[in-house]
Amino acid sequence: MDHREPEEPTTPADGRAGHPVSGRPSHAAGAHPVPLLDETIGANLQRSVASFPDRDALVDRAGGGRRWSYAELDAQTDALAAGLLDLGVRAGDRIGLWSPNNAEWVLTQYAAAKIGAILVNINPAYRTYELEYVLGHAGVRVLVAAPTLRTSDAAAMIAEVAPRCPSLRHTVLIGGEEWDSLMTPPDAYGARRLTEAGASLHPDDPINIQYTSGTTGSPKGATLTHRNILNNGFFTGELLEYTQADRVCLPVPFYHCFGMVMGTIAALSHGACVVIPSPSFDARATLEAVEAERCTSLYGVPTMFIAELNHPDFDSFDLSRLRTGIMSGTPCPVEVMRQVVDRMHMARVTICYGMTETSPVACQTRPGDSLERRVSTVGRAGPHVEIKIVDPETGETVPRGTQGEFCTRGYSVMSGYWRQPDKTAEAIDEDGWMHTGDLAVMDDDGYVGITGRIKDMVIRGGENIYPREIEEFLHTHPDILDAQVVGVPDPYYGEELIAWIRLRDGAAPMSATELWAYCAGRLAHFKIPRYVAVTDSFPMTASGKVRKVELREQSAALIADRLAPAA
Repeated sequence: MDHREPEEPTTPADGRAGHPVSGRPSHAAGAHPVPLLDETIGANLQRSVASFPDRDALVDRAGGGRRWSYAELDAQTDALAAGLLDLGVRAGDRIGLWSPNNAEWVLTQYAAAKIGAILVNINPAYRTYELEYVLGHAGVRVLVAAPTLRTSDAAAMIAEVAPRCPSLRHTVLIGGEEWDSLMTPPDAYGARRLTEAGASLHPDDPINIQYTSGTTGSPKGATLTHRNILNNGFFTGELLEYTQADRVCLPVPFYHCFGMVMGTIAALSHGACVVIPSPSFDARATLEAVEAERCTSLYGVPTMFIAELNHPDFDSFDLSRLRTGIMSGTPCPVEVMRQVVDRMHMARVTICYGMTETSPVACQTRPGDSLERRVSTVGRAGPHVEIKIVDPETGETVPRGTQGEFCTRGYSVMSGYWRQPDKTAEAIDEDGWMHTGDLAVMDDDGYVGITGRIKDMVIRGGENIYPREIEEFLHTHPDILDAQVVGVPDPYYGEELIAWIRLRDGAAPMSATELWAYCAGRLAHFKIPRYVAVTDSFPMTASGKVRKVELREQSAALIADRLAPAA
């Protein structure tokens, strides 16, 4: 493991004008003494089971404190995998998983991997409009779902969209009779079929589809292989110095790579224990889990850590066993990082950067990096990953200290967007480089600072939102003639959404509350614009494109003038 403590950079890699420019190119590759794992996720779990059969593998505190040793986790994922085979699921078939964090999520993740079924992660915040699209586009054959999602009736929503999803053959509600049937241990014939199914798999087989909203409107399905996510999780855990003695608290969502790759795979590939504090983030539940389960590692986006630190009972919890973890999603304020290190004892916490299409981690700080590095950069190239910064116009690698587009290449780059070869070709060039659309600067020591975005993506509380998808949905409103959505600064979420709308002649004025009512139940809550501004026209370029930079400036001015938000 690489524990090199590089020298401090001359200036932070923040992309400011006048940043010293080095003659060296902005190109680096991450070295590591351990070679890439050349195995499937199921085979990797078997190695952990063989090494640590009696150690804790999984704890679900929200599910009544249920626990699984590695041997028990192996047996239950075998049962579920055999049950899925009995349903007719075969390697390459798609299994949708629509649930908050719970043990069943992890069981389904590993059961699907054991038989080569492609797991399709579905955001629990999705509603009928998005659910129907994902089920249809991915061709989901079996949908595993929680019967309720917070206050929503998931079963009713599935019943509404199922008739329009011809590939969907089975819906299995967690905790229902069919789920219980699937969990029946296999007989000798079923066990033999399961062994044969696992033996037929290859590390380069696709195993996961994660939908990420696209700039052209409809979400794109980033397709990831065993090799992609197993190695990304494993080497993220290597840089966190994980061993079988670690207990990893995961309040971050499993439907995202943060939870299911950087979290579950990183832990289980090292014999560590995964601790699920609650179905969705709850600051108190997280603090309780860290204390009760003696957790050594904790994950979150900055707003999660802020909520934990500001909890009125924070000082009553014993967090002394914490030493590390991951903070990701948005930049961390220096004072928050200082408190995480000092008050939460996470002296070796790391920052990770990447995207779903890169499995996700491309850069990571190291445990011994300075506080300044952990708040001003996203670290350096991860093990076996190549990175570079290029001129967005020419594609040429820029000198260190010069801003450009962040690109990455290596084992972690997705195999492509599901059934969208044209979109894949736009993102991955002929030499295998993934073009992220993020602006970045690399310093002389290879540390990268993210300085902006080429694309119009908005990041709200760690959720990546592409305005075009929302704009296309708003066009379905009978009174809306045109809509443009941009991000505006927000002190809590980082950014919020504002929708600028042009109404049809004769339409009544529209408030943010009215627009929310139209979107509720059809769009995920975090995609619903918090603010609405009605306009007669948009600022346009000479070529007829909307000037979103100017629209963002106008929006910020409106928010400053106390534009009323929706409830």
